Amino acid sequence: MSVIVTRLRAAGCVFAEDEADLLVSTARTPADLAAMVDRRAAGLPLEHVLGWAEFCGLRIAVDAGVFVPRRRTEFLVREAAALAGPRAVVVDLCCGSGALGAALVASRRDQVELHAADIDPAAVRCARRNVAAAGGQVYEGDLYEPLPAALRGRVDVLLANVPYVPTEEIGLLPPEARIHEARVALDGGADGLDVLRRVTAAAPLWLAPGGHLLVETSERQVSRTVETFAGDGLIPRVAVSDELNATVVIGTRPAPGDTGLAGLSREVG
Repeated sequence: MSVIVTRLRAAGCVFAEDEADLLVSTARTPADLAAMVDRRAAGLPLEHVLGWAEFCGLRIAVDAGVFVPRRRTEFLVREAAALAGPRAVVVDLCCGSGALGAALVASRRDQVELHAADIDPAAVRCARRNVAAAGGQVYEGDLYEPLPAALRGRVDVLLANVPYVPTEEIGLLPPEARIHEARVALDGGADGLDVLRRVTAAAPLWLAPGGHLLVETSERQVSRTVETFAGDGLIPRVAVSDELNATVVIGTRPAPGDTGLAGLSREVG
């Protein structure tokens, strides 16, 4: 074990001891362990080496090249779970590994109708393993395009962890993300909001009256995101977790007679 820790520390792994424990517990054979240590020392994300990422207490399968769910995004799942009523219809757009939808289903005691979609074939293959375990369906295609038409106007909770890194800032990301995750999962266009705008523009067509769209964004993008939601007919609200350094914007499709108010809620941890 000490040899592995030394190797990982030399490669720049800050939590070398913890990573060594995970590698040892996951490897099936000594040869498998040696290969895993080599891949991690070469800079491959730990989750891609292990084949899974911990998210909301679950082990989410994560294949090479697929976006690794971040811990801060657990806040988005918590917010969504609080909004989902009994037998909710849930759609996870830009689903990546399917972590958000799978975690939301796992947090519920009642039945959830789950659908997920992503444009990246590698992500879709990965998501099908995670979402199938949650009783959901995964579709390959661009945003809403592959979803069944029968979902229009029926979605209670729409999760969209869209890419929101401005194109010019991709080069500033840690190498594990910049090199080993699909660019389509990171690049949000010139101001980071290109994909978000497309999601928001069509959301009212898919949401049920009173349904909710939830997106994660950065603190500096909040005002523009709120303006986009409001401009597309959604009632915006901002939720912030100090503990996870996470910001989520929630847009609600007004029900008949609902005038709603924008607001901000803060979770302090």
